[in-house]
Amino acid sequence: MPTEVTVGIDIGTTSVKAVAVDADGKVRASARVTGALKSRAAGELGHDAERVWRSAVLEALEQVAAPDLDVRAVNVSAMVPSLCAVDADGHPISDGLLYGDARGSGGDSAADPSQSGELARFLAWLVEAHPDAAGYWPAQAVANHALAGVGAIDTVVAMTTLPLFDFTGWDEGVAKDAGLDDTGRLPALVSGSGPIGTIPAGRPAAGAVVGPGTIDAFGEQLVSGAVDDGDVLVILGATAIVWAVTPEWVEADGVWTVPHTTPGKTLIGGPSNAGGLFMDWVRRLLGDVDPDQLDPAGAALDLDAIPVWQPYLRGERVPLHDPDRRASLHDLHIGMGPAAVWRAATEGSAFAVRHIIDLGGADARRIVATGGGVRSASWMQGLADGTGLPVDVVAVPQGAALGTAYLARVAAGLEADASDAGRWARTSHRVEPDDRGAAAAARRYERYRELCESGTR
Repeated sequence: MPTEVTVGIDIGTTSVKAVAVDADGKVRASARVTGALKSRAAGELGHDAERVWRSAVLEALEQVAAPDLDVRAVNVSAMVPSLCAVDADGHPISDGLLYGDARGSGGDSAADPSQSGELARFLAWLVEAHPDAAGYWPAQAVANHALAGVGAIDTVVAMTTLPLFDFTGWDEGVAKDAGLDDTGRLPALVSGSGPIGTIPAGRPAAGAVVGPGTIDAFGEQLVSGAVDDGDVLVILGATAIVWAVTPEWVEADGVWTVPHTTPGKTLIGGPSNAGGLFMDWVRRLLGDVDPDQLDPAGAALDLDAIPVWQPYLRGERVPLHDPDRRASLHDLHIGMGPAAVWRAATEGSAFAVRHIIDLGGADARRIVATGGGVRSASWMQGLADGTGLPVDVVAVPQGAALGTAYLARVAAGLEADASDAGRWARTSHRVEPDDRGAAAAARRYERYRELCESGTR
């Protein structure tokens, strides 16, 4: 008898991930479909939206919809904000613009997505470039149309488009200011977690209901297990996202404060560009070697002689809010080799995390690490040493897809709501800070902060 599962699909910056998960949170099938970024100029960050937001989603679903699995529901998550122009059949006809793309520049760079107005600026650019488009949709709406024929998003995703969304619907005045006279060309809005449609007959997972979609970081939070005061959720995807759990609402300069999915808890932190995009670039710089094999135990490294990265290939988001800042490597000497440069990269990523934690003022006690970066043992050790905190590594790195699969259960009526999603939270192992490495890294963190504050570009 086929195993009953739900499928979560996460549209990430560099790939689309899908997991088919049973009622106990066990992953029964998984898939990863790569999707290259479109960054033809320094300020661009986009997708081939037809490929990544549509066809790769269908391909990922096909790969996990095995004959021995009964797919009851499918749900999609994606980063925010995102937007593209679509034709009358729901197919993208433009680049898929992603957070931080210069085509949405302007406004307050320190504001979070719900306050920055970036999506409205994306809309203005797309309306000018593609005035005859049938619609202007974010990634979730494009994927939902591909799956169920409905270009819709839920109101949680819509809240990241403020002021275009006014908490009840699309604001006609804001749309008009962006050059759009007909808000019917924006995606349909769905309130709640119920299904928006079903997978049609003749397709993989035919008959499965399709949920309205969600935000990738929201899916991660649901199943991370980072729910206690002092926990710090670190999502190591293309972007590094840091959320420290606090018992009360606290605001601090440079960082963002948002509600936790756990009642009575708050998150403080935000996204940094010192994630996978930076780390993968360093790996390519070193010749696409396996960094974990450069010096697996760190035995050959002089941990008192490691350079210091400013890891800002695309500027920095939280906490510097400086899109023009650029990466640089400091304190090199002729005796340093690839292993030292890689160790410096792991510390640079960790220092960005530590900077956010420090500014937020949370009493951090441990890191819960998720995302594709957790597969690198050296990165995890650098994260522990660079922050001075133990790192609990999740058992399922595809956290956004996993949490989205749980929300698919809600859409299918298999769960009343998302309140019990934490039962799927599992860690695989803990990485403790190494005394020698952490002491040396602490000294370099002071250097890192000096460079940050000097405005080095």
